[in-house]
Amino acid sequence: MIQQALQNLKINALNPMQEAAINAAKKGDVILLSPTGSGKTLGFLLPLLNSLNTAISTVQVLILVPSRELALQIEQVFRAIGSGFKVNCCYGGHSLKIELNNLSQPPAVLIGTPGRIAHHLRRESFDTANITTLILDEFDKALEFGFQEDMSYIIRQLPSIKKHMLTSATQMDVIPSFTGIHKPITIDYLTNAASAPDLKQKVVISEPADRLDALFALVCKISDKPTLVFCNHREAVERISDLLYDKGLPHDIFHGGMEQDDRERALLKFRNGSHRILITTDLASRGLDIPEIEHVVHYQLPHNEEAFLHRNGRTARMHAKGTSYLLLAPGEKPTYLSELPDIEELPTKTTIPQLSPWATVYIAAGKKDKINKVDIVGLLLKKGELAKEDLGLIEVLDYSSYAAVKRTHIERTVHLVKNEKIKGRKIKIEISR
Repeated sequence: MIQQALQNLKINALNPMQEAAINAAKKGDVILLSPTGSGKTLGFLLPLLNSLNTAISTVQVLILVPSRELALQIEQVFRAIGSGFKVNCCYGGHSLKIELNNLSQPPAVLIGTPGRIAHHLRRESFDTANITTLILDEFDKALEFGFQEDMSYIIRQLPSIKKHMLTSATQMDVIPSFTGIHKPITIDYLTNAASAPDLKQKVVISEPADRLDALFALVCKISDKPTLVFCNHREAVERISDLLYDKGLPHDIFHGGMEQDDRERALLKFRNGSHRILITTDLASRGLDIPEIEHVVHYQLPHNEEAFLHRNGRTARMHAKGTSYLLLAPGEKPTYLSELPDIEELPTKTTIPQLSPWATVYIAAGKKDKINKVDIVGLLLKKGELAKEDLGLIEVLDYSSYAAVKRTHIERTVHLVKNEKIKGRKIKIEISR
């Protein structure tokens, strides 16, 4: 079954950490310590394939995660595995009505944030009698976010757990007793030199008053490749966004003060290549399904080394290379750097990078309208007269869908399909702004 899953995922071979996790899961409880971006998700999803039972019609596996984005990412990966088992996720900000509808025909695998799962348990939305596997993903982050009480309550409601798996991207001195983990096998890839990223570090020196201008010059120089700009506060994210907007540099933003739909759309356009710059808080430093990032820019210094490592972990993932840039004032040096990296020289004359070759089509229908990727591909290739290579990543959400289309073709394609129907229904289709 695992071999078939790898074929579906178009993966030739597992990495050593994933192999070790699968082997350990056969023997008992597992604690998996591995850096962000190392492929932990497959390390805990693949072992499930041999334990799920088609004869059981209630939830069999519960996966607790600290963020809605991580829940959606894991759901996406499990669907791509093509196991035939139903999966759903529940998280704050998601429609309760949709979740209750999903739970009325329970999934085999349920993924959720602790607050929302606790809410469903209090209203008895699903049966816990057959949940035999509990996965606590990014457990260190969940504790940091203050989910201890909710997680403790949830675990007390699970009478039949036989297998625990806990993942963390940081070393943990003590595993709280409420997890119920017993004599675990610990797999530690945090200090594995073989998994050290191929990461170049550079610094940009500028006076604090000139920092915004320095950032603009830097992103003009590097942002023809996917670039994440990290700030400590959402106000800084908005300030940078205003500057880039005024200068005509396309980008998107991502922080906790945004509406969930806006956050999802920002990530989606970054994933599909429509935008190459994403300005964000540390919310995007862990657990998000975003593509290989070439550049990470620390506009503001992270508070500690751990945050610095997690931000940098968004680039040079797996076998890729990447560059991390620190914006520093003259004479400034973070305590967690033994020496200052090489200085990046900035251009005196800035040139706005060319637009990405991709743009995004918005389709006002999704999974709950029985629309799938095949429907969208058919519409855009046949009626929209696109060649296969002019159609990029397609993502189908609950009530909307998005497709990347070559920017040179998007106006014509949207014009051709705007009066067409999908599954017999006329649906609003437009360029996503």
